[in-house]
Order: sequence, then C-alpha cells, then structure tokens
Amino acid sequence: MTGGTAVDRGPGWPIKTARSVVDSWNRVGAQIKFNVRSVRETGIALTRYHTEILRLIAQMSLGTGALALIGGTVAVVGFMTMTTGAVIAVQGYNELSGIGVEAMTGFISAYVNVRIVSPAVAGIGLAATIGAGATAQLGAMRIADEIDALEVMAVRSVAYLVSTRVVAGVVVVIPLYCVAMVCAFLAARFGTTGFYHQSTGVYDHYFNTFLNSTDLLWSLFTVVLMGIAVMLVHTYYGYTATGGPAGVGAAVGRSVRTSLIVLVLLLLAIALSVYGQSGNFHLSG
Repeated sequence: MTGGTAVDRGPGWPIKTARSVVDSWNRVGAQIKFNVRSVRETGIALTRYHTEILRLIAQMSLGTGALALIGGTVAVVGFMTMTTGAVIAVQGYNELSGIGVEAMTGFISAYVNVRIVSPAVAGIGLAATIGAGATAQLGAMRIADEIDALEVMAVRSVAYLVSTRVVAGVVVVIPLYCVAMVCAFLAARFGTTGFYHQSTGVYDHYFNTFLNSTDLLWSLFTVVLMGIAVMLVHTYYGYTATGGPAGVGAAVGRSVRTSLIVLVLLLLAIALSVYGQSGNFHLSG
C-alpha cells in the first residue's frame, strides 16, 4: 500500500539523529568551557585592562550613535519599567476594586515590582541593548580577523574582549536596576493617585507597609546574576560567530533568544528558592 502516512526517513536516520545529538552536546560543553574561562580571567581583566573596562562601562550605560541620543540603555530600561509600572497601577486598581480593596494598590506595587517585574524588565533591557551590541561587536571582530590579530600580538583575547565586558555588564546593571525600580515605583504611584484619584496617604501607607528591604536585596542579587548570564551568553555567540555579516546577524538573533530563555529560567529558579510556596507573605482579615 502506498497511501500510508508514515514518513520514509531513509536507512541512515538513526545515525544522523545520533550525530545531531552528539554535536549539540559538544556545543553545550564548548559553551560551558568558554564561560568558565571567561569568569576565570576576570582577574586578569581587572588588573591589566581596567582602562578598557571603564570605556565599556561608559559605552554600555550611555550608548553610542542613535542610542546615545535618547539617553542610552538607562533611558530605554527606564521607559520600559515606567510602562510596566503603569500597567500594574491600572490592572491592580481595577482588579482590587472588584472586591472592594482598591486601597491596597500600593501593596501590589511593592510586592510585584520588586520580586518579578523590575528584575525581568532590567534583564530584558540588558539583553536587547548591551548584550546584542556585544554580540555584534565581537562577531564583527571575528569575521574581520581582528581577534586572531590580538592573539598574534600576545593579547589574551578572552580576557580583553570577553571578561572585560562581563565585568562592565555587572557594574552597569546595578544602577540600571536602581533606575528601573524607581521608575516602576513612580509610574505605579502616579497612575494610581493621578488617574484613579486615590489618596496619596493611603497609597503610601500600604506601599511602605509591604515594601521589604530583604526583597530589594534579593531582587538586586537576581539582577546581578542576570547581568552575568546575559554577558556570558552574548559574548560567547559573538566570539564564535562565523559566516560573514549574515553569520553575525544570525549569532545576534540566537544570542538574544538564548539569553531571554536563560533569564526566565534564572528568575523562576531564584523566585522559587527564595520565596517558596508562601512567598513570605500572609494576608488575613
């Protein structure tokens, strides 16, 4: 019979499948090895290439070209968190007003912004701006044989190009997180008190009551880990880019996709391990 739905994979498909699995596993091992080497050589970057680190910090925070005209990465993340803070104000007030407790909108801002929204938005902004830029820069250097030229001149290319960017990314992400948190808080407060005309005293009371300094520290720790993960992922894809300009573009796309997946998994793992089932929160009335 020829009308069956089975797909003829050919006699060699088990070998091809096994080879694909082995190649994928080897790529994972190579990426882990590269990341370990990058972290190990951060000491060399701090002692020998501190000038390059300072240059990268200025470039990552303020941006270059068109990005610098709007304030750099700080402005991008600030606008993003202002939007999410306004969404929290709208959704929180409307949902809570349905059960008659709209006065606790300040609690939603203090609880959701700190634990989930601001770390996630800061990580996404870091990946979409600083991370993608690092991949494009390193990829362009790779296809132009500039990285090989550094090796010929006895310059540690991983320490000079990768470890410096990891250190600079960690330094930049801390004020970036602070800007994101402040913008989210201000947007939620203005949306609740300005558009829904809730009393500022009521909003501030519940906001200050439920704002936990321990949650802020854990949130900052999460963002720092996100910064390290983002820079390691993006620098790897840029450092190993092949195939000319088209290959660099493909590497940028793969790096952004991978870093977003890593960010979500990292945020989920930290949230579950720190806050557990109850989330250190109990509400009774």
